[in-house]
Amino acid sequence: MSKLVAFAAIQGGYNVVSKVEGEYKKALATYNADTKVGFPNTGYYLPVIYSLLGHKVETLEDMKKPLDFARSLLPAQIKSSNHLPYLGPLLDAGMAAVLAFEIKEALRYLNEPDFYLHSEDVDLDAGKIWLGAADDVVLRKRGVEFVDGSAPGFAAIVGAAPSPEIAKAIVEEYQLKNLYVFLAANHNGTSVAEQLIEADVQIGWGTRIVPFGPDISSAVFALGFANRAAMSFGGVQPGDAKKILLYNKDRIFAFVNALGHVGTEWGAAAAGAVNWGFPTTEWGAAAAGAVNWGFPTLADSDIPEILPTGVCTYEHVVANVGYEEMCQKSIEIRGLKVAVTEIDIPCSFGPAFEGERIRKADLHSQMGGGKTQCTELVKRAEMNEIEDGKVEVIGPDISDLKEGDTLPLGIFVQVAGREFQSDFEPILERQTHHLVNYIQGIMHIGQRDIAWVRVGKAAVEKGFTLKDIGVVLHAKLHQDFGSILDKIQVTLYTKKDDVDALTEKARNEYHMRDARVDNMTDENEEIFYSCTLCQSFAPNHVCTVSPERTGLCGAYNWMDCKASYEINPTGPNQPIEKGECLDTKYGQWKGVNDFVQKASRGAVTHYNFYSMLVDPMTTCGCCEAIAHAVVVKRLLPSFPCVTV
Repeated sequence: MSKLVAFAAIQGGYNVVSKVEGEYKKALATYNADTKVGFPNTGYYLPVIYSLLGHKVETLEDMKKPLDFARSLLPAQIKSSNHLPYLGPLLDAGMAAVLAFEIKEALRYLNEPDFYLHSEDVDLDAGKIWLGAADDVVLRKRGVEFVDGSAPGFAAIVGAAPSPEIAKAIVEEYQLKNLYVFLAANHNGTSVAEQLIEADVQIGWGTRIVPFGPDISSAVFALGFANRAAMSFGGVQPGDAKKILLYNKDRIFAFVNALGHVGTEWGAAAAGAVNWGFPTTEWGAAAAGAVNWGFPTLADSDIPEILPTGVCTYEHVVANVGYEEMCQKSIEIRGLKVAVTEIDIPCSFGPAFEGERIRKADLHSQMGGGKTQCTELVKRAEMNEIEDGKVEVIGPDISDLKEGDTLPLGIFVQVAGREFQSDFEPILERQTHHLVNYIQGIMHIGQRDIAWVRVGKAAVEKGFTLKDIGVVLHAKLHQDFGSILDKIQVTLYTKKDDVDALTEKARNEYHMRDARVDNMTDENEEIFYSCTLCQSFAPNHVCTVSPERTGLCGAYNWMDCKASYEINPTGPNQPIEKGECLDTKYGQWKGVNDFVQKASRGAVTHYNFYSMLVDPMTTCGCCEAIAHAVVVKRLLPSFPCVTV
């Protein structure tokens, strides 16, 4: 962490606290010490101070104690030599600034009672666009959304974008993610709130775009709202600062977007930072303050960064973020998982349709199944390489086909995520089987490069297209594996050359995956894995996957099942202690038999791993290869018994 970052935050803390101390002394000289102060219609007093310190600030005199505490938090100034790059002093300086900012805003309510509009909506006719602190009515109405997940978090945008169009684009992208947008501060004489009004965007609590105030100090209203949610809905007691901050880090997924060099007042030292293109010290203090909550800051300018993890989930302060990637980058760095709740396809969708069969009389068209090539591949990508939610069909679609036609098909799913590993690729790839089967009127069989998709007439009549497969995969993989991935892009190829190219790439990937277990043996491993993924249409079928034996479908090997269990401990791939070996020739273990009998509901009591004639493993019908034996009756005693 650079000395300049520490300087900006610590010097900013000193500047803010000193300035507010001056305002407080002026207020004491103007009003009686017992003059009532606070935010309107709330039982949480000054909520940041009340939640963190337990102090009930009700009068002007009550402000002295938290203001003195803010002063005591300020660390020593940065030394010119032997600087220790620790995060702690910055956090203390930031917290001091936040506490002082809240007192500053309370003094504004005292000195200018009509400055903020006490309403959920702005009044453009009266020129009143700043709503100030949310009262308890708004908290009860809106705060619960941060608890039940309907609002996954909020973006606190401070400053102003280069243009109203850019401001609108950023904010609307957050709206599509169901995030609240809290607006504060200004840059070059304007603010994002004013830019949105100019772009004809409705702002106010009703549209989840809340203009708090024109100064950086008004950003404290966002922190106060978050802390009140922790007390009101999280049951955290006032004064328990550690639990308040941890609740916000773990439950309130928020972050700051700093647009432009926020702040207008700075001392001579801060001016030096600005001359170098760095933020003002007040901005530095505000950013350091937000980090205490686990809320990272992303800026569009060339500011000093704090990249190592520690308090925030990932980076703390990130610079030079482009406007087109501001939303996605913010969500990524905060560790926010945006749930996809609706699957926008014309057909009904759900597990009830997984066992559906598309027979010849009901068939409109098909891909794969020996008629054409059909290949599926999931590959890990870097975060900046793909666009979340992008689904593209390259080539003819269902609407271009006549009844009875066929198409080659390549389903290429690219996945990116901070927690995503290449070992997880085959697990997500295998989900294609049951997720496509969830679509009413669509049948999916097989896997890898031997998949088979049959499209029913009824689905086509409803408007089904191949893009709907991508929509389903994007939505369901987000829902089921959101803890390990952040972005999903799906491309469906239907031109032969494209499908062949994908197939060649996929087969190389399959080979590398399978090679991981080439040197492993069943004798040397005590844990095998179950696979019950196909029980929806083969209820008594149970595969057991060992190092030397994949599932019958060929999609999962032992390493894949191990990774699948790590992702989903209650999923279809459960560890099995193989136990005592009952038959070394045919491959039978007591622990496997016990598991299979239970998992098949008593239908299968035992089976052998290495025989296709003597008690073989069960099958669901999705087989990568079929072995068979034909015994030919001897025509003459001298003829041998022929086995094929």
